Amino acid sequence: MRIVRKDLVPNGPGSVKMVAVDSDDLWFAYNLIAPGDSVMAVTVRKVLREAANGGRDAERVKLKLEIKVEEVADYDKEGSVLRVRGKNILENEHVKIGAFHTLELELQRPFVLRKDVWDSLALEVLQQASDPGASADLAVVLMQEGLAHILLVGRSMTVTRSRIETSIPRKHGPAIAGYEKALNRFFDNVLQAFLKHIDFNVVRCAVIASPGFTKDQFHHHLFLEAERRQLRPIIENKSKIILVHTSSGYKHSLREVLDAPNVMSVIKDTKAAQEVRVLKDFYNMLSNDPSRACYGIKHVEVANERLAVQTLLITDDLFRNSDITARQKFVNLVNSIKDSGGAVHVFSSMHVSGEQLAQISGIAAILRFPLPDLEDIEM
Repeated sequence: MRIVRKDLVPNGPGSVKMVAVDSDDLWFAYNLIAPGDSVMAVTVRKVLREAANGGRDAERVKLKLEIKVEEVADYDKEGSVLRVRGKNILENEHVKIGAFHTLELELQRPFVLRKDVWDSLALEVLQQASDPGASADLAVVLMQEGLAHILLVGRSMTVTRSRIETSIPRKHGPAIAGYEKALNRFFDNVLQAFLKHIDFNVVRCAVIASPGFTKDQFHHHLFLEAERRQLRPIIENKSKIILVHTSSGYKHSLREVLDAPNVMSVIKDTKAAQEVRVLKDFYNMLSNDPSRACYGIKHVEVANERLAVQTLLITDDLFRNSDITARQKFVNLVNSIKDSGGAVHVFSSMHVSGEQLAQISGIAAILRFPLPDLEDIEM
């Protein structure tokens, strides 16, 4: 996120003018903008004008509007558009004060966000969004015979760039020739998607992952074709391509990729990798010493009251609550745990680890010392 201008008071009012540079930035904006805020941006609106024949013609007009946010309506990660809905509060000849409008925030288009209170969570999200060193994409080709997914793992989300499916006959008897022909056609399709969607100027590394030997066969095909066709991006970045074993070519196997030692060593300082590591630590504690791990808001609140929280795991979904009181409760909990020396990890709901955490209420904690009586408290 490029910050153009910042004029705010911590825990007080203020505004920030910013420009979303990539899809991750729009996700940060999705987590920053809340009902009650105001957003100003250039938009396009259809207006009616008097025509020469006495009728009325519809015309699309570009204008600047500021809306009081009532709903962060929709985030389209594939199309890189964030839609924010509310009532106009800026005098304009085409749009009345109080008229509803949906602003579409897009890449490379500036917008201004105003808040009555820039709380600690909002300031932290803003800091993460504007940290140029934090962006570290990982490209992953998850595959099995006849199926491949090309995924990009960014700071705050995982995006599916391509899904490739090819029907492959069984590998036995007289059908063997058809099998090899279909497999080569499948590998060619995956190679085309690889070249289209993976930019080695952006990604730290590209992982080819599969069960069995499919990854090795595709890796061999990739470099044969690269040499034959002189595909410089692949030839020059051979050392950035890593092979990993997974149980399937489906997207849920991404967590196996992120947990692989040879991948973790490359991306260990990224947010996605930290989330995977912390969630694994939580589940290990829950399995080996269950009185030192808890989940669910009630149990975590009690643990915090007893100054027992060593590490808090919480999904960003919980902070997007339209109920301001509920959001403030989670912000206060985070601040309290930090004040008592605990670590806080806010998980992106757009990463596999965030999806896992959401399945157990979206909030969990690793404790400094055992609290066996937590089990007796209703969640």
